[in-house]
Amino acid sequence: MLDACCKDYADDEVPVCMDETSKQLALEVAAPIEARPGRREIRDFEYVRNGVSSLFMFYAPLENWRRVDAADRRTKLDWAKQIRKLVDEDFPGRSVTPAVDNLNTHRTASLFEAYPPEEARRIKSRINIVNTPRHGSWPDMAEIEIGVMSRQCLKRRIPDRAFMKKEVAAWQARRNAANARVEWQFTAEDARIKLKSLYPAIQTG
Repeated sequence: MLDACCKDYADDEVPVCMDETSKQLALEVAAPIEARPGRREIRDFEYVRNGVSSLFMFYAPLENWRRVDAADRRTKLDWAKQIRKLVDEDFPGRSVTPAVDNLNTHRTASLFEAYPPEEARRIKSRINIVNTPRHGSWPDMAEIEIGVMSRQCLKRRIPDRAFMKKEVAAWQARRNAANARVEWQFTAEDARIKLKSLYPAIQTG
């Protein structure tokens, strides 16, 4: 993933780090007591589970752009829809290099399960998937964005998916408008030294 986000790219190429997370939805059992001078808002510690919302995060470091979508699930079909949106709506006319982890949903085969062969091949021709090393806990820029979103937007009770979609859309708009940047300091060279065991060994002679 570091290689995918740190090397030089042509003008028509876009490296995009992608990650996923989820957020429990929770309904209040009693109406909160509103804040007033000298006292914060008071909420009952009990709540009612209202399902889980899945979140897809995409971050393009060279564009300084991010998109987060709230969905009901994180299946192969859901991932394929996100990739189609990435190439057709987010970066039309450009080649996209998604850097993803090794979940079985993150495969071009998912495109062929979601769409007719001609459409799947069209989308596949626009992307060059880069996978993270297997069996490695791998820090990435999309994961950093998820952490920022969790602190700034999701560190509270979210009642339902409709409210989740509204809130993450507002957070995304504010962060993109502010031109917020991930200060990435861990280079590919550093990774090859510190994470040597995750890279394949090359024998000579």
